Amino acid sequence: MPSRAVPIVLAVVALLIVAASSLFTVQQTQLAIRTQFGEIKGSDYGPGLHLKWPFIDQVARFERRVVTQNYAGETFLTNENRGLLVDFYVKWRVADAAKYFRATGGNEQDAAQRLGDIVKDGIKNAVAQRTLREVVTAERAAVTGEMIGRASTAVDAFGIQLVDVRLQRIDLPDDVAARVYETMKQNFEKQARQLRGEGEKDSQRIKAEADRKRTEILSAAARDALRIRGEGDAVAAATYAKAYDRNPEFYAFYRSLQAYRNAVGRDGDVLVVSPDSEFFKYFKNPSPGNR
Repeated sequence: MPSRAVPIVLAVVALLIVAASSLFTVQQTQLAIRTQFGEIKGSDYGPGLHLKWPFIDQVARFERRVVTQNYAGETFLTNENRGLLVDFYVKWRVADAAKYFRATGGNEQDAAQRLGDIVKDGIKNAVAQRTLREVVTAERAAVTGEMIGRASTAVDAFGIQLVDVRLQRIDLPDDVAARVYETMKQNFEKQARQLRGEGEKDSQRIKAEADRKRTEILSAAARDALRIRGEGDAVAAATYAKAYDRNPEFYAFYRSLQAYRNAVGRDGDVLVVSPDSEFFKYFKNPSPGNR
């Protein structure tokens, strides 16, 4: 290479280095700020190619997308002073790159730690206002809404947008769980005894009412039966009397035949009656003259 070409090549290389140091790119999934000796000089950079002062300005890039951070085994106390083990996760993203850089220095782990502390305080306050039963049975949306409301205001100063907070698991320490389960067992046994007692009371009342109604129905039925039977006997007696009045001789003959049929002609029967008895009147002379 000729000696006169060396300065030209060096100048071109230096120009390329300066040009490369004067440009920076921002991706669609990123936020960026430009600093100069630690002081922020620009933060409103959209996706694309941008200019900066070479060798003086520094560019910090942050994730624009939602970040999910999990927190497991955190302990919180209810207003009954019972410990709860809670697993939860937080979804967040950088909303203001300048605030985020000033508050955290752009360190995502530091931001996640500070965000976690804020959310834990929200969960602590929400749990501390409730009993164990209320925490377990309360609507998750109400508890989550309360936590997000408290935390969103606090994290705004960090340039962070809190997207969601969810409780994944609520559990009890082993010693607390044993006491809680024993208490629940005793409460359920007490409730069962109370319900059985109420059921037995209702059973006795229903049986007594049924027996009373049964007695009333049977008494009414017996009364009606006697009345109907008496009315039937009266009608039968009137019918017999009317028939007897129309032909007394025939009626006497008919009644005698019924008596003969019921008293005579069956094996093993023994009848002790005088032959001259009125009972054998129609046996001796069944002629029409005797009727």
